[in-house]
Amino acid sequence: MSSDSKADPLNVFRVDQELVSNPLQDIEGEVFRQLDSLGVRPLGRIAITAGSRGIANIVRITKAAGDWLRRNGAEPFLVPCMGSHNGATAEGQRAMIESLGLTESATGMEIRSSMDVVKIGTVSSGDVWMDRNCFEADGVLVLNRIKLHTCFSGPVQSGLTKMMVVGMGKIRSASTFHSAPTAQMKDMLLEMGALLVGYGKIFGGLAILEDGFDQTAELHAVATNDILSREAALIDRHRHYFPALPCDDLQVLVVSEIGKTFSGSGMDTNVIGRRGINGYEDLDRPRIQVIAALALSEASHGNAIGVGLADFITRPLRDAIDERKTFLNVYTTGEMRRMAIPCTLENEEEVVKKIRERFGDRGWMFIPNTLHLETLYCSEDIADELRSHPQCKVSETPVPVEFTQGKLTLFSTPAKSPANP
Repeated sequence: MSSDSKADPLNVFRVDQELVSNPLQDIEGEVFRQLDSLGVRPLGRIAITAGSRGIANIVRITKAAGDWLRRNGAEPFLVPCMGSHNGATAEGQRAMIESLGLTESATGMEIRSSMDVVKIGTVSSGDVWMDRNCFEADGVLVLNRIKLHTCFSGPVQSGLTKMMVVGMGKIRSASTFHSAPTAQMKDMLLEMGALLVGYGKIFGGLAILEDGFDQTAELHAVATNDILSREAALIDRHRHYFPALPCDDLQVLVVSEIGKTFSGSGMDTNVIGRRGINGYEDLDRPRIQVIAALALSEASHGNAIGVGLADFITRPLRDAIDERKTFLNVYTTGEMRRMAIPCTLENEEEVVKKIRERFGDRGWMFIPNTLHLETLYCSEDIADELRSHPQCKVSETPVPVEFTQGKLTLFSTPAKSPANP
């Protein structure tokens, strides 16, 4: 704690997880090789999708895709595709991808951002829409990361199909998708995806798989008619890399930062074990009694979806919330609990202090966010448990949990991973 605190410091041990590391060395070359494997020559104006997630090497991958299209005679451009995110405005969605580095100067491509959509069909839960810029293009290269979804499980989750359905469909298709009961979302995604694939506008897909250190591990070009079937296999491959907490039972989990750049739900529900969906069961593990979220990432632009998955937050996090942006995103999904404001305390030091007073010093774990889990800190009892874990290296000497001007210092100097020496 701080120097003027009367309480004894909470001592924690650093834990380094041996996550799967498989960083792709030649990203640009692999983009070209994969797209060459499609055996289809692009013609005319080709839109490339750009989402709201913080994806490693997304600028390099996107630029290389554009370069490949140009080399083969096409005219590529970027289209922000993110459903209802960042205020559901053309300006907001353009600002979102630019904040991720996807600028016109960095990619060499024009950005065409609009919330205008064209109806292309109807499924059991409603109408299916497509961004007008994509609709008016000669083809669309769907580019996205393959990942477990934070609301539901199924053969196809978060990836190329969801980018087509929710991203390209803007708030209109996002509303159609989320109007289905959570248990039916996996089927709705396939139904809407099949309609989009069959419409004839999709040129192909470029899927990204990341390793346990959030680095680009694999790239896969997917032919249009194979998107739904190939994505199911890629989800299984993703599980090989997916990082998780190294133990299933915690009293307290402290998440230093939440936000859309880490997960579509602010905190990855597959990591924390909470979905926050009324009438839908949470995950079986991990089992966590108390979750504290300390800060909202700047790159989230005020969208604090998922804040309701925490039990405690800080006043700075609460003040960083853009209620309109968060409301639009949560309202579109229909999962209103994810916007509920938790117990709010003055700062990060006060949050830790109050939780200790009520729940004690056992069963604690600190993580930087739910995307980067290579380095974490835990209390002595958890450290003793993890010393026999085959993928964990636990430090011998504890360090005190300290604060500078009320802010936690454990992650002030990011740990280096094998992929980022």
